[in-house]
Amino acid sequence: MDLRIFTEPQQGATYDDLLRMALCAEEEGFDAFFRSDHYLKMGSVSGLPGPTDAWITLAGLARDTSTIRLGTLVTSATFRFPGPLAVSVAQVDEMSGGRVELGLGAGWYDAEHAAYGIPFPPLNQRFDRLEEQLAILTGSWGHNGPEPYQFDGKEYKILNSPALPKPRQTPRPPIIVGGGGAKRTPRLAATYADEFNTPFLSPGDAAKQFARVAAACEEKGRDATSIRYSSALIVCCGEDDATIARRAAAVGWSVEDLKTFGACGTPHQVAERIAEWREAGASRAYLQILDLSDFDHVRLIGREVAPLLQD
Repeated sequence: MDLRIFTEPQQGATYDDLLRMALCAEEEGFDAFFRSDHYLKMGSVSGLPGPTDAWITLAGLARDTSTIRLGTLVTSATFRFPGPLAVSVAQVDEMSGGRVELGLGAGWYDAEHAAYGIPFPPLNQRFDRLEEQLAILTGSWGHNGPEPYQFDGKEYKILNSPALPKPRQTPRPPIIVGGGGAKRTPRLAATYADEFNTPFLSPGDAAKQFARVAAACEEKGRDATSIRYSSALIVCCGEDDATIARRAAAVGWSVEDLKTFGACGTPHQVAERIAEWREAGASRAYLQILDLSDFDHVRLIGREVAPLLQD
């Protein structure tokens, strides 16, 4: 089972904080280093020194790391126009030598939109924008004809675009769609995604959502096994009870809640818990690391948990 490190830098982190954690994850052999795309903290943390932009951060990491894959879980379709987003992702993919993946979602955190002057349309319109952005990204990256790229949608219209630059990866960087919606989300994943992710769902609920995506693939005539299924979950690992309690307290969680909603315990206990998502159908786990200064935590997971989950 692939293990990826997933961070929430809007909770309080500089670029250098992220770089140190990304380099640690790379050294420990994790498959990828992902970050959220948010501009406002959540909960009671200070959020200092303030947010970092996801794609500016990834551009820096593209040059400052060597082998680890990089991406967003997930970029909000409300934050960027589809044409410039296609340029940004393609450029960072080139800068990284072809190591970028794009998670894209409809956007949900209305407070951050208000805090930074970003329009926050109703849910249906946000999904309309997400669908058209997915169509434009895949369409423009794949466009190689003699004529300019065009798109005539309800939310976006593109006229005489050169559809450049192209990403380094062919046919394009992997696209991740995720969520818990029962109808439209599975359809979008079946249409556009290389990977479907369940964000912080229980193994049972994840299995149900994977089944919906598989059914949507079959309805579209797509092989349901051609899409990768993954889950994001918070993790708290320690060699003993005292270390586990310390790490839980450091991120504002109780050990009991972490055991209920995530993977918490000794390396063997954490591996057994992550395996529940594997049994539900996930072949990849995004492990949410909230304390970006705790490198020993990442090292412990890489050295003691990851080997227990090798296929």
